Amino acid sequence: MLTDIQKKAAQAIVNIFETGRVQGDYGQVTVLPNDTGHLTYGRSQTTLASGNLYLLIKAYTEAASAEFAAELGNYLERLSNLDTSLDRERNLHNLLREAGNDPIMQDIQDEFFDRVYWNPSIRSANAIGVDKALGVAVVYDSRIHGSWGRMRDRTNSRHGQAIEIGEKEWISHYVDIRREWLGNHSNRLLHKTVYRMNAFRKLINEDNWLLSLPFHVRGIRIDEDALGDSPIRISAQDEEERLLRVRTPYMRGDDIRELQQALVDHGFSLRVDGIFGPGTEKIVKQFQGQKGLRVDGIVGSATRGALNL
Repeated sequence: MLTDIQKKAAQAIVNIFETGRVQGDYGQVTVLPNDTGHLTYGRSQTTLASGNLYLLIKAYTEAASAEFAAELGNYLERLSNLDTSLDRERNLHNLLREAGNDPIMQDIQDEFFDRVYWNPSIRSANAIGVDKALGVAVVYDSRIHGSWGRMRDRTNSRHGQAIEIGEKEWISHYVDIRREWLGNHSNRLLHKTVYRMNAFRKLINEDNWLLSLPFHVRGIRIDEDALGDSPIRISAQDEEERLLRVRTPYMRGDDIRELQQALVDHGFSLRVDGIFGPGTEKIVKQFQGQKGLRVDGIVGSATRGALNL
């Protein structure tokens, strides 16, 4: 079990990666050419393409007394449809920046990033035998940045599982494998994000597995004062990590088949056919209810994390 300070330190590392600030930047809007995540926003930079930006803004517009709820509500349908023309929607960008100063937006983001990224990261880490603060931070970073599952499986295939070779050795291999993958990715912008793995390699070499304060990440000091109180941002989100839900026509694919099989493995009865229809939605809602998740039938990072996908 991580202490509150260790949690804040782990999150601060990723905040620095995403926004250049220990506490993150609640109003930061980023759009980079050729970024598969497209429009990204907030303290830890959630993306349009993943569907999580829609979920974040939806949660904000539903909050009582949210200052920009009405204006941002006008964009919900386009956010839901993953409309990439929003990359160029300056009015939306300005609204998002202003909303970042709203204390309600800040509270919504804190809750959202815990629910959608941090809590699934803890579950994913624990599921493979990782519980040290630095190891959890590495998992959290990949959950935020994207492609955690692919790199986890590649590490297991090449070096064995963490419970077999030990957490420290496994995380060290994982960081090297992910650095190699980022540095040789077909999207050349991702090459510039190897700094994330370089920062983790430095902490590993310093043997700071407990994230003992103070320490530095990209020249920024993380200490108790900083926790109490811009790098390249390019998403490594995989195509299979799209938001899954009932749409017309029904969504199809191997990612849905994987979801259905995971639900079967958790004791539910449904047909594994790779089609996300009402039957699959019903089972997803049942699973979400069992796990204390938001019961909306939408499979994003939180539900994936609970299923260890």
